[in-house]
Order: sequence, then structure tokens, then C-alpha cells
Amino acid sequence: MSFKLEFKTDRTISEKLKEYHPEHMVLNMGPQHPSTHGVLRLVCVLDGEEIVDVIPDLGYLHRGMEKLAEAKGYHRFIPFTDRLDYLSPMSNNTALVLAVEKLLGVEAPPRAQYIRTILCELARISSHLLWLGTGALDIGAMSVFLYTFRERETLYDIFESVCGARFTVSYMRVGGVSVDIPPDFKQRVQGFIDDFARKIDEYNTLLTDNKIWRMRTEGIGVISAERAINAGMTGPCLRGSGVDVDLRRDNPYMAYDQLDFDVPLGENGDTFDRYLVRMEELRQSRRIIQQALDGIPDGPIKVEDNKISFPNRESIETSMEALIHHFLLASEGVKAPPGEVYHAIEAPKGELGFYVVGDGTGYPKRLRIRSPSFCNLSVLPELARGHMIADLVACIGTIDLVLGDCDR
Repeated sequence: MSFKLEFKTDRTISEKLKEYHPEHMVLNMGPQHPSTHGVLRLVCVLDGEEIVDVIPDLGYLHRGMEKLAEAKGYHRFIPFTDRLDYLSPMSNNTALVLAVEKLLGVEAPPRAQYIRTILCELARISSHLLWLGTGALDIGAMSVFLYTFRERETLYDIFESVCGARFTVSYMRVGGVSVDIPPDFKQRVQGFIDDFARKIDEYNTLLTDNKIWRMRTEGIGVISAERAINAGMTGPCLRGSGVDVDLRRDNPYMAYDQLDFDVPLGENGDTFDRYLVRMEELRQSRRIIQQALDGIPDGPIKVEDNKISFPNRESIETSMEALIHHFLLASEGVKAPPGEVYHAIEAPKGELGFYVVGDGTGYPKRLRIRSPSFCNLSVLPELARGHMIADLVACIGTIDLVLGDCDR
């Protein structure tokens, strides 16, 4: 099988621009622009202030993530997943290790599954809060940004107590998690979610019935359910158009099949509906975390197989066999059998999937990442056409994209 690689260059964009009327104005928005939340260049074709077309130009943050995975191996690639959607590294770690575990044919112990579930939902809250704060700030509501970062600071303190890092956590492991949760973990998380319902009410007070907010979001960036499906949109962007899809419920993994939650849906597919969906997801994540906290079991935090999980520190100091396994895992990594798998999770921005081809070594023969931001960004031209240039920042914000997730 042969593949033909085609790269979009400035020349192809220039050729596309020739299709438009010569009186149309071409405006470069980015690649350094505050509202793009990363190095994204948007070539805008304007008729006065009305948007005729928008051409996204990616590649400014390309780091060769998939090739790095093939060179680093399953275990050593985990820290690189932190840099995909760097607003929810816990989810990125989890998606990778679940795919590798599927290839190995193993499953993490129940305690590890519950810990992963709690941390992924805390990551969802953190990601949605940053979307809410920056999206509102882009449109002109500064106060919300300060409110949401207040809660994110508490979440980062929780992440730091678990793994020693606030941002790039690298916490998940093939077969479980790196270390057990600290003794005060339940208390800290419980304190956060007990107060969080009141905080969500504050955000609603600031925005939901705010006349300016509704004028800037209602009827802006409308996408139909059929078009959203055909474009490969996932997550809140898809559910905002009324499509009832959520991998946590439809294809459950970790502890989600033992937890009860609702999947919020929009009706009109506009920016305001996508806002409402994410706001309700904050409440549902809080509900999931409460159930998981109440049901978290005792027991091991990783698969007790020294060829998959690193031996305990105590055993390394007393057992030569454990020391050897630790050395082999650190140097060669987990050896996955030949085969190919795909596993996806419901990340904060949508479906995050890893396609892994194993060849019996500690390195994937091929690893492919299906990132939600890339597919969701593809509909930006449709969202923006016919609106004013000032509405473009609302359309970008409603997608909630991260360029590290797009370029990979």
C-alpha cells in the first residue's frame, strides 16, 4: 500500500484566494492572536466586516508526536501526551494507557479505575473552566475569567498533591497509576465539589441571562446535527447540535458503567447552546466525582505483573528479581504483542483516540492519534460565514480548541 502525502502551503492558500472577488479584503488573523489560544493562522476573506470565508492554516505547532511515540516506546511516551491537549493531561495519559492495556489484554485494578475516573472528571472541570473564562474574556466579560481561575487553582493544588505536578502530570501508567492517592485526597476533593455547585451558580448569574452575552452567542456559529456528524465533530460541540453521543455512556470504560449521569444536549446548535451544554457538564462531572468518591474501593493501584507494572520501591531494595524487572521496564518498556487496537475516551473536547499497532517489542510499529480539536476546527469556516469579523472570536471560543491537540 502506498500513501501520497499532500501538504498545504501558502501557495495553495494563495490559489484559493484567487477564487474570490478582487474587491474582497484578505485579513490574516494570527498566527499570534490572543483569541486563537495558540499558534493558529486564519486567512479571512471579508466583504466589509462580513466574513465571506475563513481558511485555517495549521502546522505552526507541529512536533511529530506520533513519530516520537514510535521512537520513545509505550511507557516513555506518556509525558508527551501531557503536551497534546495541555489543559487536560490526565485525560490524555488515560487514553494512551487504556489503548496499550487493550493491546496487552490487561485491565487495571478497580481502585486504579476509580482514581482515573475521578481525576479525568476533575480534568474535565478544569478544561471547561478555562474555556469558559477565556471564551467570555474574548467577547468582553473579564470578571468570569477571574472567577474560573480561582477554582482552577484549587484543582491544580489537588493534582500536585496526587503526583507532584500541577500541569504536566504524567500520572497514569500502563496497568494502573504511578502512586496511590494521598491520605487527604478524598477530603480535598469533597471540599471542592461541595462548594463547586455554588460557583457554577455564580457563573450562570454572570452570563446566562446577561443581555450582551446572549446577543453575542445566540444564533452565532450555527451547525446542524447532520453537518456536525459528517464533519466528525465530537464532544460538547456535537452535543450542542442535539446529537446524543457520549463515549462514557455509549462505550463505557474505567468506572463509568457503575456511575449515573446525564448527557446534556443543545437544540439550536449555536454558540449559546454549546455554552449551556458545557455548563451542565460541569454539574454532571461534579455528580460523577461524588459517586466515585463514595464508591472508591481499597486494593492495589496497578497490575501485579512485573513485566507490565514497575515493582514497588520496597521490593526493589530487597529483591534482585524486582530490581531486574524495574531496569528492563525503564530501559525497554512494556512489550506489547503483535496486533492493532483503537481505544477512545470522552475527553473534555470530544473523542480522543489512540490507534496502536504492536509488533512484539516495547515500541509501537505505528501510533496514530485521533484528536478532537482537529476535527472540530474543520467546521470553523461554516460557523463563521455570514457573520461579522467581531463574531469570529466567539466562533473560535465555542470550539474550545487547543493547537497542541490539532498539530500533534
